[in-house]
Amino acid sequence: MRLLAILLLAAGLLSAQQIRLYLKDGGFHLVREYEVLEDRVRYYSTERRDWEEIPSELVDLQRTRAEITQKSQREIEQAKMADAEDEFERQQRREVARIPAEPGVYRVVNSEVLSLKQAELSVVNNKRRSVLKILVPVPLVAGKARVELAGEQSAFSVEEPRPVFYFRLAAPERFALVRVKPLKGARELEIWNTVPVTKEVFADREEVDIFRQQVGDGLFKIWPVEPLSPGEYAVIEYTEGQGNTQAWDFRVAAKPAN
Repeated sequence: MRLLAILLLAAGLLSAQQIRLYLKDGGFHLVREYEVLEDRVRYYSTERRDWEEIPSELVDLQRTRAEITQKSQREIEQAKMADAEDEFERQQRREVARIPAEPGVYRVVNSEVLSLKQAELSVVNNKRRSVLKILVPVPLVAGKARVELAGEQSAFSVEEPRPVFYFRLAAPERFALVRVKPLKGARELEIWNTVPVTKEVFADREEVDIFRQQVGDGLFKIWPVEPLSPGEYAVIEYTEGQGNTQAWDFRVAAKPAN
């Protein structure tokens, strides 16, 4: 079995070295190498595994050389592409290694790692406003409530419409990118509908489709599928059915008019 594998490997290497020595009648010989000797061409036949000669007037050297050149150029381009892919992967590994170990949302700009501040959230219903804290959960009241971000505008601004973020989770939770609705003095993140008795929470939010790539233990690289229009957004972490949303907000700045 091992001998067969060695023979197959040798045959593959030999096949990879084959050259088509074209003839003017349209045929060709499979050769390992060849040389032009005045009025004849000497070549090593990979089919018969021996050196042979043929009159040069029967050989289409122009076509043979053109194919060799084309193949060489193709191999050079493939090597360049492989090198570029390797370099990109190395850059990605270096970038990922620089993301802090602390849970949160990060963005890399010009080799600088920027941290998005976790937003302060409030739960507002028709009776009161409560600050949402993960360690001290808000008492859930049956009915509808609005989850708000403080302020009308995020302090973290991005200019490109398809920004890339790194999200390191504190625990295996669901996460999403959502568009935030403007309010007077605040921004609406989502609407909670709490079921009586069970206290199960159904959240209504405007999610944005994203690509997500896990690049480490609990670390994800995320970016929007489509360009984001100017406005307010947030990366959120949540548990389905529970009122424990966390958010890291940012805004996409409008391009200045020319």
